[in-house]
Order: sequence, then structure tokens, then C-alpha cells
Amino acid sequence: MSEYYKANRTKNLYNPKSTEPFKLSRSRIEDFSSCPKCFYLDRRLGIGEPGGFPFNLNTAVDTLLKKEFDVHRAKQVAHPLMKAYGLKAVPFEHEMINEWRENFKGVQYHHKPTNFIVTGAVDDLWKDDNEEIIVVDYKATSKTSAVTLDAEWQGGYKRQMEIYQWLLRKNGLKVSDTGYFVYCNGKTDKEAFDAKLEFDITLLPYTGDSSWIEKKLKEIKKCLDGKMPKSNPECDFCAYRKAVSVVDK
Repeated sequence: MSEYYKANRTKNLYNPKSTEPFKLSRSRIEDFSSCPKCFYLDRRLGIGEPGGFPFNLNTAVDTLLKKEFDVHRAKQVAHPLMKAYGLKAVPFEHEMINEWRENFKGVQYHHKPTNFIVTGAVDDLWKDDNEEIIVVDYKATSKTSAVTLDAEWQGGYKRQMEIYQWLLRKNGLKVSDTGYFVYCNGKTDKEAFDAKLEFDITLLPYTGDSSWIEKKLKEIKKCLDGKMPKSNPECDFCAYRKAVSVVDK
């Protein structure tokens, strides 16, 4: 067992008897949506799924985009991408913007009915000419077809944006229903690499609906307070555990 796994397996575990608020990140809400049993094993018992490899190239794209939009934020002028899509907006300037974008901090809200502190780190926020805040999420990929939001697995992207919109509204901001994905698609049609990777950048709008979140938080609370859920037949990790248990007998 790795030292990292040992150190993190009992971090921020839920205790039904505790009166302290429990921190619940946007990604943990998505984990619950994918498989309540795996979520329970992780947050209640400290048995998490094996960690994946970091997406360092995606992180690099995120970092550079933030730097680029911050230049326009400081000047309070529109970015060329906004102009190209006819979007009347500028990067949103706020004293909390850096914290809201920081992992393990992010935008936070104490949801008293469940005693959860719900958190989510945004990529960026813009402000339109109606003084509404626009949630912006950066995505990076490399594919030959046009980028869209039509794939079933991209439902997680949409829920991600809806949670950010919900969190910001709970913090008193006037938030637009329409958010945007800044989708960077790496080009593979160049004759040579030449030590650089070029991207086509597409701005994809998405109209969010946060009405599901309150119910989902209550479901998570009920799950954590109860017994371990049954295995999810659609979950690869549940299927793996079941297969291993048969072999080990």
C-alpha cells in the first residue's frame, strides 16, 4: 500500500455521530451519482478507489488559460474568444476569485439541512452586460471530429457546471443560467510536432438546471447515515470486487 494511500484513506471520513459540518466536494457528489456503494466505502469506511494518473497536459492547458484570461481580467476588457462568439462579457473581477479557483478550497456553502459544506473549484467566471455571472469550465481533448456536449459521459461535465452555478447563487451572486465550456482540441494534422501542440478552441454554451442538487444532497446524507448500499451492476469497480471475491474463495 502506498504512503499516499495510507495517509488519505482516513482523511475527511463521515461520522454519523459528529455534529461538525462535513465537507463534500463537487467531485464526491459525482462519485455518489456514479455508484453509492463505492462512495460509501470511500467516505464512510476510508476504502477509496485506486488513484488514476494525473492529466498533466490538461492541467497545463488550464493554467495557461487562467493566465491568459487574467490579463484581460486586470484590464476589464473582453477576451478575443468572447468577441469571436459575439459574447458581451469580460472576465469577472472579485476579491475571492483566486480562492474560488483553488482546489480543496473553491466556492463553499454550508447546506444546513444536511450539515454539509459543499465545495467546488471553478475554472473561471465571466460577467455579461446584464451584470450576471457566467460559469466557465475549461476542457482539453484531441479528436478529429468536432467537439460537442452530446456524449453520455459528458453528463458529468454538465452536472459539474450546475453545481458551480448553485454554489455561486448560494453565495449571493446573480448567476446566468447559461455557462460556457472553453473546449481546446489538440490538432493532429500538422506535418511535424516542432516542440509545440496547437489547439482549435471552441466555446460551447450550456444552460444549466440545478433543481436536482437539493434532493441529491439529502440522498447522500441518507446514504452516509445508513448501511452500505448494494453493488451497482453498472459499476466497473463493483464488478471487479465481485470477481476477485469469487476467485479468492
